[in-house]
Parts: sequence; C-alpha cells; structure tokens
Amino acid sequence: MGKKVLVLSASPRKGGNSDLLCDQFLLGAREAGNQVEKIFLRDKKIGYCTGCESCYINHKCVQKDDMAEILDKMIAADVIVMATPVYFYTMNAQMKTLIDRTVPRYEEITGKEFYFIVAAADSSKQSMERTLDGFRGFTLCLNGAKEKGVVYGVGAWHKGDINGSAAMQQAYKMGKNV
Repeated sequence: MGKKVLVLSASPRKGGNSDLLCDQFLLGAREAGNQVEKIFLRDKKIGYCTGCESCYINHKCVQKDDMAEILDKMIAADVIVMATPVYFYTMNAQMKTLIDRTVPRYEEITGKEFYFIVAAADSSKQSMERTLDGFRGFTLCLNGAKEKGVVYGVGAWHKGDINGSAAMQQAYKMGKNV
C-alpha cells in the first residue's frame, strides 16, 4: 500500500496555475499507487486565528469551521503538499490562515514529508525564496518534518499560463516519486 498524500491547494481559482500543478502532482502520486486527496482551501470555511489561547489548554480551537477536519487529515497523512500562488513575494492569505490555525495540534503533525508548490508571474526562482521561507518556518516547528521537493511554477501570470511548462512535468515526476 502506498502513502497517504494530502494536497492543500490555496489557489483562489480552480484551474489556476498553482492548482494545475497540484493536479499534475496528484496524477503522478496516484499512478504510483498512493492514496491521494486534494483540499481546495477556497471551498472551505477557515477563520483567522484570534489569539484567544483556548487551544493551549484543550488542544481544540473554539471556532466551529472546517479547520478541525483539515487538521485531522494533516495528522493522518504521510505526505503533505502545500501549494500557493505567490502574492507580493509570499504565500497567499488562504495558506497563511491554514498554517496559523494548526496551532491547537501542530505537535501532532510529526514525521511528515513535505512538498511545496509555488506559482508566480515572476520568472526568477530566486524571488520565490521568501515564499518558501514561510513554508520552511512552519515545518521548522514540526517534529521530524522532511522537505522532499519544490516545484517552481514561475513565469505564469494568467490562468493557465503554466500549461506546457517544465514545472508541469516536474510536478508530475515529483508525485510519481513520492
């Protein structure tokens, strides 16, 4: 039996560039015999962390939204793929909100393999490092997290620009090699 792969797509548009890269990763991972699931964050209700600190006591958030279910899936996964479009050289608000809301149980997200997918209009991989620093800051807080790969979907401004790019093949191959 393969691994449990969870893809967290923060694209605000279905079929957007980072979302298309997610689909290629999923295709490869599925073909390799893994159990795969993609969560499209846009379709979920995830409130901002309010800093109330209630979760420090009972490891549950007081907000009643979709985050508890997503957190359960993150804890159960073997592999987590985090994908975001790059806005002003960092991850978008949907992804950052998800990361912030892991606080009640982040210590249970242990021993995971992580892949990061970024898509941006800028054509320089170097300019994506600020976004990756944000992902890496999150995984530094997790026990046993291992970064396994990054897909740089650069030079993609308009929806669908990523089609036919080397990044699409790279995402597929990374998924295939999970």
